[in-house]
Amino acid sequence: MQFKIIIPARFASSRLPGKPLREIAGKPMIQHVYERALASEASEVIIATDDQRIADAAKSFGADVCMTRDDHISGTDRLAEVAQLRAFHGDDLVVNVQGDEPCLPAVLINQVAADLAHHREAAITTLYSPLENAEQVFDPNIVKVVVDAKGYAMYFSRAPIPWLREHFNNKQALDNVTMPHLKHVGMYAYRADFLHRYHELPPAPPEQFESLEQLRALYHGNRIHLTEAQVDPGHGVDTEQDLLAVEALLSQ
Repeated sequence: MQFKIIIPARFASSRLPGKPLREIAGKPMIQHVYERALASEASEVIIATDDQRIADAAKSFGADVCMTRDDHISGTDRLAEVAQLRAFHGDDLVVNVQGDEPCLPAVLINQVAADLAHHREAAITTLYSPLENAEQVFDPNIVKVVVDAKGYAMYFSRAPIPWLREHFNNKQALDNVTMPHLKHVGMYAYRADFLHRYHELPPAPPEQFESLEQLRALYHGNRIHLTEAQVDPGHGVDTEQDLLAVEALLSQ
């Protein structure tokens, strides 16, 4: 099995401007992510950005950089442009490693790529992990997913799905309830032929309501397969507090 990795990285971030270049344990965050990607079984790793500062930093540590447009509304749109610019074959497997995941275990990159290779009917594969308490279930920053009997996504939401009708109307009754909820772990593998078609798909109403790009694929009839993450996906970086936590982890 061969696959490529693309790391989309943009400078603008509402909560943490300049995030890819923020220093963690003596290196810019994007370099940590790149090194995690290199530790996987990928045959090629590309950093995709629209910002010259990120491109210069990436080239300084030897990364392959693809400059993209600055008007993409999602990471998948940026990957789709790279797939076109680099003339990927339709059956190429492409893994999207988020540029703010400096602790991501390489085993999960390999896992999501292998799952796509094994499910020909899937356009996308991704991961989930169990949620264990009501606080996580009701947190809109934690995306939940419901899957069918074969592991294909039925829906993703920031809302607490599935809704436990007998319990959620009385949160005090949740203390002894085993939560069946699944947290979406936001990394994806795609077939390049899907990426070649993605830019033709108009944004979907649920995607816009929830601000979840994977809902565009579901809305237009594409299948997304999920498996449980084999290991803890590690700590992503969205805020200054996250940055401090990851700095402590990676400095050890």
